[in-house]
Amino acid sequence: MNKRRWIGIGIAAALLGVSLVTSGLKKQEKTDKENTLTNMEQLLYGSGQLEESVLEEGNEEKRIVQLTVDGTITDTGESSSLFSTASYNHQQLLNELKEIQKDSTIKGVLLVVNSPGGGVYESAEIAKEIAKVQQKGKRLYVSMKSMAASGGYYISASADKIFATNETITGSIGVISSNLNYSGLLEKLGINDQTYKSGALKDMNSSVRPATEEDKTVMQAYIDSAYNRFVEIVANGRHLPVDTVKKIADGRIYDGSQAVKNGLVDEIGYQDDALKALKKENNLKDAEVFQYNVSATGFASSWLGSSLAEMQGLKQSDSSRIMSIVESIGTPEAPKPMYYYGGE
Repeated sequence: MNKRRWIGIGIAAALLGVSLVTSGLKKQEKTDKENTLTNMEQLLYGSGQLEESVLEEGNEEKRIVQLTVDGTITDTGESSSLFSTASYNHQQLLNELKEIQKDSTIKGVLLVVNSPGGGVYESAEIAKEIAKVQQKGKRLYVSMKSMAASGGYYISASADKIFATNETITGSIGVISSNLNYSGLLEKLGINDQTYKSGALKDMNSSVRPATEEDKTVMQAYIDSAYNRFVEIVANGRHLPVDTVKKIADGRIYDGSQAVKNGLVDEIGYQDDALKALKKENNLKDAEVFQYNVSATGFASSWLGSSLAEMQGLKQSDSSRIMSIVESIGTPEAPKPMYYYGGE
């Protein structure tokens, strides 16, 4: 190899080295900027991590945590309630249940439910995590407030004890999926649907054509499958025969006293009654009682903080939140089955 080629190789190697160093510096600079931004976000808004707020002082080695499900059980895609204006945050609840599973000091859980239910999938997600909590030997009592119907009952069914007031609306055990069909209107207006599909059922539940008998059969089978899962959850949780559950699970609602008589609820009482019973019946009289909160600062709740977070993509805009809710419960063109009292 002659001298000129050696010089060429040396120059190429030098350029490669410079390129690698420059690339490394740019990556480091980008990482530093991201870390700085993350630190700034935490300073402005809080870390968004779960924090504990003590409700009653007591034994820190035997603790009771209070969880709340307030609102429709849907997942709008927000990972924490730091900027959420909705009363229910699905991901936060799941995070709380997972944290409880890891915390050996937590001996009891008081789940306060005030919900008409919601998504089939989301309700099942909660029930799965609740089962894991109970498998860890932690006692779980439910206090039903004004409403714990359909999915609200689904997530309550496995509790060691359920309290409701006489005025509580509960039950509504069943599944619903509904959509609007305006094919008759389109026909009157002279508007024709033109759809190409790979199979007869590909556009099942279409709003622009009449439902066929095959459509109805398939959809009913789908609903019945979800319904049977609901019945099984109730039968196992309440230690009732499946046939007994099916007799009371026709979608109707019950007040608290009716629910006690048919075995869906254990006792009439309010939230403080449920907490007293949880303490007394499980050797937790001196237990500390606490709840989870999400770390935030006062700036996060201000108009300026909220607007800045929205521009940074840390908070959903009103329009994106509406779209998330619509997607979570389905649309007239693509309805979803719901454990929900009152339709969609």
